[in-house]
Amino acid sequence: MIDRTLNIPDFRRLDGGACGWAVSPGLTPYPEAAAAMEARAESIACGEASELVWLLEHPPLYTAGVSARDADLLDADRFPVFRSPRGGQYTYHGPGQRVAYVLLDLSARQKDIRAYVGALEAWILAALARFAVDGVVRKGRVGVWIERGSPGATVREDKIAAIGVKVRRWVSFHGISLNVEPDLSHFSGIVPCGQTQHGVTSLADLGLTCSLEEADAALLSAFTGVFGPVTPAEPPV
Repeated sequence: MIDRTLNIPDFRRLDGGACGWAVSPGLTPYPEAAAAMEARAESIACGEASELVWLLEHPPLYTAGVSARDADLLDADRFPVFRSPRGGQYTYHGPGQRVAYVLLDLSARQKDIRAYVGALEAWILAALARFAVDGVVRKGRVGVWIERGSPGATVREDKIAAIGVKVRRWVSFHGISLNVEPDLSHFSGIVPCGQTQHGVTSLADLGLTCSLEEADAALLSAFTGVFGPVTPAEPPV
C-alpha cells in the first residue's frame, strides 16, 4: 500500500502500457552496464525501444555523481571509482546490494522530475513494508532511511536505499540501490551521499534473513502499485 500522505502522484503510463522487467544473474561490471544503460535510454528517447527496469549486482566499486566532493572519497585505492552523470554524490555498489536501473519515458507518464524522485521513494517504502520495515523519507535528503534506537534513547537514522537519477530527453536512467546484505564496512571508503551525521544499514543489519530473489519479489510487487504493470524482458547485457 502506497502512503498517500506523501502526495506521490500516480506514475503509470498514460496509455496503460507495461514496462519491461529484467534481472541479470551474477555480478555485472559497471562500465558495461553504464554503456548498455545509456544506449537503451537513447533508444527509448528515439522510440526504438521500450521502457525497462533492470535489476543487477555490481562488483565492489564507488561511483561519483555530479555533486560528488573530492574530500568525500576517503580511500581512493580501495575499490575502482567511476564518474557518473547521475545526480548525487559518492555511493557504493557491491554484492548483496540490489541495484535497479530505471529507464522510463517520463513524457509518457509525467514530465515532473521532482515528483518522479518522490515516486521512486514511494516504491522503496512500499517494498520495505512487505518485510514489515518502516522506512522514512526526509526533506532535503534523497533516499530512504531507517530510524534506529531504543525507546528513550537518541534516535539515529541510517540509509537503507539510495536514489540517483539522470533524465535526458525526458527518459530516466540510473535509479536506486537497496541494501539487502552487502558488506557495510565497504561504505567506509567514502562519505555516503555526503552525509556525515548518518550511517548505512541493510535488511540483514536489521535482523532480516532475505535473499536477493525475495527482495526482487517485493520490489516487483511494489513497483506495479506506483508505476503500473510490467512484462518480463531480457537484460541489455
